[in-house]
Amino acid sequence: MGLLVLIFGLILLLGAHIFVTFREWRAAAIDELGHGYRILFSLFALAGLALIIWGYGEYRAHEWVQVWSPPLYMRHVTVALMFFAVVMITTAYVPTHIKAWLKHPMLASVKTWAFAHLLSNGDLGSIIMFGAFLTWGSYARVAAKLRGDRGFTTPPAGWTKDIIVLAASVVIYLLLGFYFHPYVIGVPVFGS
Repeated sequence: MGLLVLIFGLILLLGAHIFVTFREWRAAAIDELGHGYRILFSLFALAGLALIIWGYGEYRAHEWVQVWSPPLYMRHVTVALMFFAVVMITTAYVPTHIKAWLKHPMLASVKTWAFAHLLSNGDLGSIIMFGAFLTWGSYARVAAKLRGDRGFTTPPAGWTKDIIVLAASVVIYLLLGFYFHPYVIGVPVFGS
């Protein structure tokens, strides 16, 4: 049951985000619903996220299906790639040279996060979840390019904001690795 809940959550969350890429439909929904559009979008996204979390937890506890066993060194590759994913998501909110280089740093972060976790997780639930996020991130980037959305392209003067983003990313990365992942997800990142 947990796997089905996870899949339904993915459909809700990613479906809401895919809907946004159809600009004519989105514009019509905004015209029709006004501010209600944002509320409805948020409800779909939050419900999807809640179902993903609950479904994945149930799947891990009761339905685990191992499809393949990744080599142990892939865990180290995942840990390394996650630093870059954290930098990307952090710079999504700050105008930096990094953001200008990435153009769409949030999508780049999601794709890196998903790809990194696919490398070190060989169970069915992880393959479905991280594969869905990687597929959505790739689709969203292509959709943005096709509609002419060049993303953020103008870097700021100086490198101060880049340095701040990198420093903040190190702190966030360490907090995620030492506290969030082992205590919330239940899987240690650093050490045994």
